[in-house]
Formats: sequence, structure tokens, C-alpha cells
Amino acid sequence: MARSFVNWSGSLSFTPAEYAEPADEDAVRALVRRARESGVTIRPVGSGHSSSPLVRTDGILVSLDRLAGVVCADGRATAGAGTKLNALGEGLYDAGLAMDNLGDVDYQSIAGATATGTHGTGLGFGSLSTQVTGVRLVTGTGEVVEIAADRNPELLPAARLSLGALGVVTRMTLDVQPRYQLHRRSWCADLDWTLDHLAELQHTNRNMDFYWYPRSDQTQIRVLNRVDTAAERQVWPAEGRARENRVGPTHRTIPRHRDLRFEEIEYMLPSEAFPACFAELRRRVRERHRRIVGWRVLVRTVAPDDIWLSNAYGRPTTTIACLQNTSLPYEEYFRDMEAVFRQYGGRPHWGKKHWLTGRELRPLYPRWDDFQAVRRRLDPDGVFLTPYLARLLEQP
Repeated sequence: MARSFVNWSGSLSFTPAEYAEPADEDAVRALVRRARESGVTIRPVGSGHSSSPLVRTDGILVSLDRLAGVVCADGRATAGAGTKLNALGEGLYDAGLAMDNLGDVDYQSIAGATATGTHGTGLGFGSLSTQVTGVRLVTGTGEVVEIAADRNPELLPAARLSLGALGVVTRMTLDVQPRYQLHRRSWCADLDWTLDHLAELQHTNRNMDFYWYPRSDQTQIRVLNRVDTAAERQVWPAEGRARENRVGPTHRTIPRHRDLRFEEIEYMLPSEAFPACFAELRRRVRERHRRIVGWRVLVRTVAPDDIWLSNAYGRPTTTIACLQNTSLPYEEYFRDMEAVFRQYGGRPHWGKKHWLTGRELRPLYPRWDDFQAVRRRLDPDGVFLTPYLARLLEQP
């Protein structure tokens, strides 16, 4: 069945030769084997939130929507690959459980979110991929592989964030916590005040991020803390204007609903490089782009991890994301910001706009070649390797 695909922002659209919605793992295996035999590529797709062309294929596009559902037992959670984060949150909550951290939106699928390195914020929290303890996938040969600490553990650092290049994930096991409540607050402040107090804000709150609005030079600061934990001394701007003050479970408190569509570029920087990088970004935005920058710039933190293609691999990370309304031009602005990010050792978010290829990416990831070896082992015929992925992963 042919069917056009359009991503969330509307910037990516294509018509694969076939659009498939398998209802079970056997159907996924049959699709992969057929693609391999006919010499076409096959790509899994979640909710389509990513704006990079990771899912684009002229072959078979596989929706994971019917591979959904949550099973909780003995304090552990297993979710079908197509389970949306909002449904996952509700299923965990009903079982008395919760994810340790979440990103800014909840309409992504769990497999898509982890495959692209989706993250939230907080000095003590890694990306969603760090909460993955097991993966079940269909490889490029149509075989099923279980990956966990006690089964093929050597594959886990690659499978937790794989860009969909190792196979079609059908099920994931997640590290979860007893459910808890978070207190969410936000307020507005001058940018200079925010930067002066940034380290204190980050260290005295469980989760903290801020938006910078270039045209006003104001920020919106957002913090979240557990209601069952004594909060450390809080720092507040003397002239700050409160925007939000509410309490709720993690999955209803961390993500936010988004009515307006936008394009986005986000880079993950070594935290020590953030002050200089942000200063240069601020200068360029105000001098070159302020006229067309209609949206905000988001700053978050991510803890280091040991996942091979993780943007936070091996280093405390501060992220900078530039957002632009879909009705406004973005490429000149984003490319200029990318030049700044690269100057300070940034790694691009896999699911957002960037213009890097394998030539520029390989030096940024110490375990790049190890990931490639696993990819070739699980997909020896390149069933999942579209032209875009080949440029991303293999361009010398």
C-alpha cells in the first residue's frame, strides 16, 4: 500500500513504495525478509516528530503504531515499540510506576524517542535512551535478537540509541521508578540575571531549563522538584514574573502540549564550553538574525553516558536548541548557528536539523567504529541503509 508521509513540522514529505502497519513481530519479520529479497530498503517510523530525514525511503516504510502496549511486573516495564510516551506514562502510573525523566513532548513513540536520543533536562539525568535496559528487534536478515544485560550484552551500547539502523525494534524494557509527584514552576527574568545564576539554578533543582527570547532579551526559567523531597535553597529573580505553579505526576508535568509547529536545530555541547558558545550565539543572533528570529532558544542539561551514538557520550552536556516557526525561513539562521556549535565541539541532535555527514561526525564519537561493526553484523546487506543514512554513517 502506497501512502505519503509528512512529518510533524511539515518539512519532510515523501511517498514510499509501500507503507506497512504490521500487527505483530512475525509480520515485521516477513516485511524485512521481503525487502531483503527484493533489494529495497525498509525503515521504521514512530510518530514522525523528528525533522531529520532518518525515515525517508523509496522502499518500505514500517509504522510501529500497532506494536503498542505496556506490561508492568515486579517493578519493571516492557513496552511495545510504537507505544506513545503519553500512553506509556499513563500505563506506568496505573501500575504505580514512572519514568525517571522525560522530554518536552509526549506524542513520540518510545522506540523513536530513544532511537534519536530524545532527552529532558537535569544535571543528574541522561537521555531517555539511558532508561532502556533491554531491546528486542528484527535484524536485517529477519532474525529476532534479544539484547539485555544477560543476553547479547555487547550489543546494548549500540541498541539503546541506534537511529533504526540495526533493525526494527518491536519491544523495549525500561528502568522505571515508583511513581511520584513533581512541583513545576516557571517565571520570567532578564537574560543576564539568568546566566549569572545559572549554575546555582541547575544545582538546586531536580530539573531546570530556560528559554531565551532574542527580541526582548528576556528568559523564561522552568524548574521541577519532587514534592516528597526537601528542596534546597531556591534562588529567584527579584523582579521575576511568575508564569506557572502546579503539581502533578511526572508524565503530566514534564511534557508540554504544542499547538504551533516549528523547525529546530539542537546541538549538545561540552558543558564547560557553554558560556563562550552561548555568548557567540547571542551576538550573532542579535547582529545577523534578530529580524527573522520569531521563536526562542532553549537551554538544557544532560548527564554523561556510555551509549555509543549518544550526543552526551562521555561528557556532561549542555544543549542549545534554536526553534523557528514553520512559517518563517530557517536554513540561513540554522546553518549560521551550526557553525557556532561546531566551533565549540557540539554534536547534533539526531532527530533535528543539521547538515553533517559521516566525515564530520566520526571524530565526535569515540565508539563510532564499534557501532558500525554492530550495524554491519546485524544488517549485513544494508536493508535499513537508505542513501541519507549512508551519508550519515558511511561517508568517508
